[in-house]
Amino acid sequence: MPPKQVKSKTAASLDRKRSKRGDGDDLTEMGDGTEQDDWMQAKTLVKPEDQLELSEAELKEEFTRILTANNPHAPQNIVRYSFKERQYKQTSSVDQLAVHFALDGNLLHKDSEEARKQFNRTGLAETKEAEPAEGAAEAAAAEEGAEEGAAEEGKEEGGDEEAATAEPTKAAGKEKKLTNQFNFSERASQTYNNPFRDRGTVTEPPPRASFSSNVTQWEIYDAYQEDFEKQEKSKEKKVIPGRKEEEKSKKKFQISETSSDDITRVETAAKIVERMVNQNTYDDIAQDFRYWEDVSDEFRDSEGTLLPLWKFSFEKAKKLAITSVCWSPKYCDLVAVSCGSYDFMKQGSGLIILWTMKNPSFPECFFETDSGVMCLDVHPQHPHWICAGFYDGSVAIFSAVDKREGAIHRCTAKNGKHTDPVWQVRWQKDDADNNMNFYSISSDGRICLWTILKNEMVYQDVIRLSLPDVSAEGPDGIKVATTGCGTAFDFHKQKDYLFLVGTEEGKVHICSKAYTSHFIDTIDAHNMAVYKVCWNRFHPKIFITCSADWTVKIWEMKDTMDKSESVDETRKPLFSFDLNNSVGDVAWAPYSSTVFAAVTSDGKAFVYDLNANKYEPLCEQMVAQKKKTKLTHVEFNPTYPIVVIGDDRGNVTSLKLSPNLRKMKAEKKGAPPVDEATKIQREIEKLEKILSMVRNQPTEATA
Repeated sequence: MPPKQVKSKTAASLDRKRSKRGDGDDLTEMGDGTEQDDWMQAKTLVKPEDQLELSEAELKEEFTRILTANNPHAPQNIVRYSFKERQYKQTSSVDQLAVHFALDGNLLHKDSEEARKQFNRTGLAETKEAEPAEGAAEAAAAEEGAEEGAAEEGKEEGGDEEAATAEPTKAAGKEKKLTNQFNFSERASQTYNNPFRDRGTVTEPPPRASFSSNVTQWEIYDAYQEDFEKQEKSKEKKVIPGRKEEEKSKKKFQISETSSDDITRVETAAKIVERMVNQNTYDDIAQDFRYWEDVSDEFRDSEGTLLPLWKFSFEKAKKLAITSVCWSPKYCDLVAVSCGSYDFMKQGSGLIILWTMKNPSFPECFFETDSGVMCLDVHPQHPHWICAGFYDGSVAIFSAVDKREGAIHRCTAKNGKHTDPVWQVRWQKDDADNNMNFYSISSDGRICLWTILKNEMVYQDVIRLSLPDVSAEGPDGIKVATTGCGTAFDFHKQKDYLFLVGTEEGKVHICSKAYTSHFIDTIDAHNMAVYKVCWNRFHPKIFITCSADWTVKIWEMKDTMDKSESVDETRKPLFSFDLNNSVGDVAWAPYSSTVFAAVTSDGKAFVYDLNANKYEPLCEQMVAQKKKTKLTHVEFNPTYPIVVIGDDRGNVTSLKLSPNLRKMKAEKKGAPPVDEATKIQREIEKLEKILSMVRNQPTEATA
């Protein structure tokens, strides 16, 4: 290729001027001041109408704005585990880098095989070969320009000529720009990538210990020989003949211990996993228990509902009846129930079951007994101690902590066992020697005090129920005094020496621990057996009774010094409610002095509030799911707004009270919290206000 001819200085300047003043404006450049004024337009300032008018001083005022590289969205409380200190610690360094755009791609080396294939595919192989020839021609033209003695201007002229001569060649070749098809982005969208800053920490590795040992046939043989020698020595020891039975029991105990060791290791973990599974299974019930409130109560003032929650059922208790229910005074989710049979012809074994609302699928703890359990009570200070009364007349003490299958203490015929079923037991305060004690009542007419000593249980007869008006004739015509049949009793909440006794004859006796021979007062309360007597939790003189004669009655204890009434006048209740069926149990609410609940043999539950309606229940609801199912017992939870109801099929159902059934006096906004004594006084005044309206009026109310 011949070398390019370089134009003279004057020709190059003429060409430059022509290009400046040509017809097209594509190559227009900025020249002198006169040429600039020819084509530039005058500047016109357009001012918006709502622009602020600032003074000269305000315009010159400077506002400093500091830009930092900190990321405002970066978390400041990152916690990582420190192997050195073996605990979680908050890290001081936070990554401030924020990546706005990232695109992954691939690069190919131009001499690689894949790059050649790409060149051939796009048809750029010829342009790639033509590039070295053009480079050589440009180098030759630059050398000729230097020989003619051209300075910087000459070099510029040579560059212009090269560009002019290269234009037809480029246009002819139609060179295409090679772009990376996998990592292509527009030039306008490319931003500066901040350099990455790496920070790392080195912690001390946890200590390790290496252990190695060799196992050979001789070592295995020696281990067997040592074990064989130990067995031979144990056989050589002489066995005392009187202790054969003890050794047999010890061996059985050791075998049971070794077999249960594997279970006890995972017992806690298995219980936690079981509760987690049940929490997921019964999640909808747990949500209702915590958050559900019946919205329809807003549209009805004197009505409420009971929402069924968990139903506790145990396979071994299916053919038994729930004979008593008692909440734990310490753990508000734990309830203890006793299982037995009220039918004389169907007596068998019994059960004591501890249910928790956290695991409704299986009991937390249970004890099997050889006789039906008719009642139980949980100790108020030591909630793991449970006293129980049986159908055969015995009483026993169980511990939910000790891993024993049976009772810790149990009375027999030698030490004061009752001759008839025990219908109720109740813990009392410890005596002067700090010994635990409880009371029991039975159909044999005895009310016994049981004191638990170190290794035995001692009894003392507190009172014997008698029927002075009725006497039976003996074989020789001698009149024999008949004893009353006690069915229920309850101790006063403030005066623990005062207690009520309900009998099978329908009478209610007001007794004292100080008088063992006579009663303080006697009331002909019902026509049939009294199933429950219960003092009001707030008012010291009000108590409630229920009976098989279908009624629930509320009574007031008269002052013993009051002689205004004649002796022959029969006592009348303050309130009397007819529930149209045998009433199995009644219970006062722990949050209000005017609310109580009752259950009947036809499967219904009733909730009354004397403050809202003195004649009819706020709630009358069928709880039993199957026909002919009798409800036996009801009990309020001391903390949560729920009740548990037991039936004669071994099931325990928990129900939530709607807002209308647990109305409380609204506190004023901003008022300090009310103490417990003030709450009790308010409840007494509320009940006293209702009683003042019915004391001097006929009190027979039916519902």
